[in-house]
Amino acid sequence: MLSTLREFRSFDRSVQVLQINQVGINLGFYMLMPYLAQHLAGGAGLATWAIGLVLGLRNLSQQGMFLVGGTLSDRLGPKPMIMAGCALRTVGFALFGLTTSLPVLILAAVLTGLAGALFNPAARACLAREAGERKVAAFAVFSAFYQGGILLGPIVGVLLLGTGFTVVCLSAAAIFAALTVLQWRYLPGGRGVAAGQPVSRDWRQAFGDRAFVSFAAAMIASYGLSYQMYLGLPLEVQRVGGGEWGVTALYVIAALLGIAGQVRLTAWCAARWTRGQAIMRGLGLMGLAFLPMALAAHLPLPAPWAMAPVVGCSVLLTVGTLMAFPFEMALIADMAGDRLVGTYYGLYNLLSGVGILAGNLVAGALVDVARDSGWPGLPWALLAVAGLASAGAVRRLERRDRLAGAGRVAATP
Repeated sequence: MLSTLREFRSFDRSVQVLQINQVGINLGFYMLMPYLAQHLAGGAGLATWAIGLVLGLRNLSQQGMFLVGGTLSDRLGPKPMIMAGCALRTVGFALFGLTTSLPVLILAAVLTGLAGALFNPAARACLAREAGERKVAAFAVFSAFYQGGILLGPIVGVLLLGTGFTVVCLSAAAIFAALTVLQWRYLPGGRGVAAGQPVSRDWRQAFGDRAFVSFAAAMIASYGLSYQMYLGLPLEVQRVGGGEWGVTALYVIAALLGIAGQVRLTAWCAARWTRGQAIMRGLGLMGLAFLPMALAAHLPLPAPWAMAPVVGCSVLLTVGTLMAFPFEMALIADMAGDRLVGTYYGLYNLLSGVGILAGNLVAGALVDVARDSGWPGLPWALLAVAGLASAGAVRRLERRDRLAGAGRVAATP
């Protein structure tokens, strides 16, 4: 924790604002979103199909618009996109608390998702630009702060739920309103570096960058794996009798690992490996994380020990993600050069969303098949194979010198 704060203080104000911004974004988001479905069913009285529609449109409007948001950041500058995204989420979250009308709730969902598509690639592009040669260290602090928001958000949200869901929504909206003012006051302005160029040319460059697309394709599996923290692992916790507290424990452990260990782990990796090697090893660990689950699925573990493989998987999966993330983000910025950083991040986020969707569909189908066939370890074994295959793909790119900026980069000044 102290190393994270020391690293944070070593950056200039614009980088610090972007890192604080991410804490606020996740705090406000996780105050509300874990409890939204319950409110839509109870407080708003929506049918299950309508709840699925609202939540699905929120995700679709974000994932589907990432590329547009990144391109706008390159053309108009990151600052207006970050401000616009925070302002839209202010409106969207307020609407969730002030209405039970399905059309207005749909509007709130679309605004909330579009907000993420605007500020997500823009914030990463701005952070990469402002951090300069210290991108890896900046993204390490960014990741620690990101986890801090995830940890605090549900706690604050559940404390406020006693006063009503409207209070939760308006409090989350107030956080995003404050973030909008913070960005306006402290972030550097200026037009985007890609202003005046046809959008089609920018997109052709991004889609036609074979090294970048190959790297993004190699990383798709990692997002399907990491999202099992929200799908496969909670289902397994429920199966072994861990209940809601067991699921909460997984998230708390993961967040504390990120807060306490991200900066030190990144510095340790940067001192020993190239960026590509750090990413490769992180992916490999993410794949290996599922082996305890695959082995334990065939063992009659007593109730107190049944949670151990799930917790072990969560820890290894989190550490693997922490190893890869700062180097992954810095590498994308280096591949994009000075002009299309937002576009590259937007396209990368779009492809990552494809990985999450595919991973959820495949993992969910495999769980059903495994239960019917008597092979309960099959889903976890195949997820392990996917992680190791992803690591192998990054290793091939590294050996062929396809990863720009893959030299050793110090994570501290």
